[in-house]
Amino acid sequence: MTSKTAYLLVMAGAALWGTTGLFVNELNAAGFTPWEVVGIRLSFSAALLLAFLSVYDRSLLHVRLKDLPFFIGTGVISIAFFNYFFFSVIEGASISLAVVLLYTGPVFVALISRFTFNEPFTVRKGAALVLMLLGCMFTVGLLPAGALSTSGTMIVFGVLSGFFYALYSIFGKYVSGRYHAMTITTYSMIFGSLFLLPTSRLWERAELFTGGVVLSGLGLAFFATVAAYIFYTAGLRWIESGKAAILSTVEPVVAIIIGLLVYGEIITLWQGAGMALVIGSVLLTVKRQKRAHPMAQKWKGSA
Repeated sequence: MTSKTAYLLVMAGAALWGTTGLFVNELNAAGFTPWEVVGIRLSFSAALLLAFLSVYDRSLLHVRLKDLPFFIGTGVISIAFFNYFFFSVIEGASISLAVVLLYTGPVFVALISRFTFNEPFTVRKGAALVLMLLGCMFTVGLLPAGALSTSGTMIVFGVLSGFFYALYSIFGKYVSGRYHAMTITTYSMIFGSLFLLPTSRLWERAELFTGGVVLSGLGLAFFATVAAYIFYTAGLRWIESGKAAILSTVEPVVAIIIGLLVYGEIITLWQGAGMALVIGSVLLTVKRQKRAHPMAQKWKGSA
């Protein structure tokens, strides 16, 4: 595979992640709550990934029992809750705000890794933290107006989405050297869906599962989840993780464009500057390092 093809695959995967809001808004409009939408995403994704690996390579489904707690960490503690807070901001505010606040994740990884893995907190990471904070303040309207342009709850939820997304890198780091990226992703989705199915009680919403809803659920699972991971993982095999992390910033760009063009979201000049600062903080935290799990690397390239 040429470097150009690998770059395109990574960017394609990131762009597909950026389409998440399209499917989430459709499911919200159908009457599902954010928690139920998370249940749909993880359940559909787990089924598709299991089917894919059963055909592609069944050996990738083999894991050790002692590693299951880490998959519970990635699937339940991280994926389930980051999706819930992320989808809540999409529903209560906008796609643009949701994806920008989600991108506080890399800085959280750097902070958490300082204590969990004793990784140094460098001047570069400190500068990224300052940029992230300034960017968030501009995005939510605290600067320069001095008044919030969105509710405090949505801001807290957005930051929590970044925090729980960061935890994926922390849990994933313990198993990234022992398993293929698709194995980690699949088991994360399986354990996440096992947690979400009984807690979301989707069977009580059976009347909402029309043809359009099923297509939206499949779109969310196939395009914005499974295909995105497959493309990103394939490209990641041939390029450095730091470069992949930089290319993955295509995701917020795609999400913001969708918010503007499809849903008519309005972004002020100051909010645009804030979003640029947040993305800049991600780029600042990226550095070269050994390849690991792609979703972890999406943030962990910075940690």
